Amino acid sequence: MTDFKYCPRCASELNIEERFRTLRPVCPKCGWIRFVDPKVAAAVLVIRDERVLLVRRVNEPYRGLWTLPAGFVDGGEDPAEAAQRECLEETGLSVRVMRIFDIVSGREHLRGADFVIVYQAEFISGDMKADDDADAVEWFDKDHLPPLAFLATQKVLQSFYG
Repeated sequence: MTDFKYCPRCASELNIEERFRTLRPVCPKCGWIRFVDPKVAAAVLVIRDERVLLVRRVNEPYRGLWTLPAGFVDGGEDPAEAAQRECLEETGLSVRVMRIFDIVSGREHLRGADFVIVYQAEFISGDMKADDDADAVEWFDKDHLPPLAFLATQKVLQSFYG
């Protein structure tokens, strides 16, 4: 439940107590409370010539299956910038975020994000080259999609294509 055993303020040993309807690490000396913030991921939905940009996953879970370019938002990072960064890292392509398309649950596996902000984005430039968490990147026609990694990806594509 906690990775904190001692208070970061005063170094006292923490107790587990119910605070704000949830069990949390609490410092009995100074009152510090450990709040666990949600993990946020950002993804891009890029359509070009009526085809969607997808990457094939290198890592588990779902290694070898396809998904939207996506990744975790770093602390202090703007989620839209994170989506653009992840796309560049995984595909070699620069994109420009146009709008939020959807917000979906990413809790399909233990390491998943609590929620994923999916941005609709447009291709700007670059040469397609898989890297980082992807070993392949391709544009797919809506009627010829590869096996998809996540229900969230399926939901987003169904919503976009109707």
